[in-house]
Amino acid sequence: MKRRTFLGNAGLAAGVLWLPLRFPRNSRFGFLLHPFSKSPGVRLGAISYSFRSMPSKAEDILHYLVKLGLNTVELMGGPIEEYAGAPPAPAWKQGDLTEAEKAERATYNKEIRKWRTSVTMDKFKELRKKYNGQGVDVDIVKFGMDRMTPEEIEYSFNVAHVMGARGITLERSDDALRLLGPYADKHKMMVGYHNHTEVNFNSWDAGLAAHPYNAMNLDVGHYVAGTNESPIPLIKKYSDRILNLHLKDRMKNKGDNVEWGKGDTPLREILQLMKKEKYTFMAAIELEYPIPEGSNAVTEVGKCIAFCKEALA
Repeated sequence: MKRRTFLGNAGLAAGVLWLPLRFPRNSRFGFLLHPFSKSPGVRLGAISYSFRSMPSKAEDILHYLVKLGLNTVELMGGPIEEYAGAPPAPAWKQGDLTEAEKAERATYNKEIRKWRTSVTMDKFKELRKKYNGQGVDVDIVKFGMDRMTPEEIEYSFNVAHVMGARGITLERSDDALRLLGPYADKHKMMVGYHNHTEVNFNSWDAGLAAHPYNAMNLDVGHYVAGTNESPIPLIKKYSDRILNLHLKDRMKNKGDNVEWGKGDTPLREILQLMKKEKYTFMAAIELEYPIPEGSNAVTEVGKCIAFCKEALA
């Protein structure tokens, strides 16, 4: 998984497009768009990566979620570990590294491994209490466990348990599915593998067959862009092995991320399927289209929520 930084200096815009419906803080159903229907609705949340263009410490993300009326989140490891006092990571850089940058990263890798294998769980418990106190469940955490030592992998599962998460996500690869399946089974915690465009209908088959706690973090936009096919048949095939979906709208033929409703991803149909079949896995908004001038990530996530509300009306 590429290291995703959480930098930004944009301010929080006042207001969003609609008034959110709130639910009891101990609810395990997330944000329900149809509270008065017999259907449990759709469990709508967001991945914290959506707010990367804004100040994105763990407390900032919590503030955005509460403002938007979302009470479930896929929280990435960066803000979690920063809150717990981890050594700061070097800035992410694409492309070749200088020798000095390589040395800096080697030093950081040693420091973070030492920290992860010695830190207590106290700050993670404190962070969970903060989120739960505001009515937000940390449903999923994201750690690049395929790049970790065995001791760090165990640490990641410990953090997930302490945070009250149902599972852990990371980027999909055949090697990751083989490596982490035994850990997932041991801890009886789902590990969801996130796809980009280099997948097909059968990309998860072997890994899911081999380990019962291997699961999918299916990015429906990337799937459409990479396969030119609807993800709905795949969702139906593996509905019991999906940890969560990432919702975004992309064009076919590895096309762009676009504002919801303007691309080729059948988002309405996916949401309607989730409602009809009463799927309980989280549908996580992942904001990746360019933010229009004068707007910000919170406002745009609010538009995505409004899209979901209209689609399920």
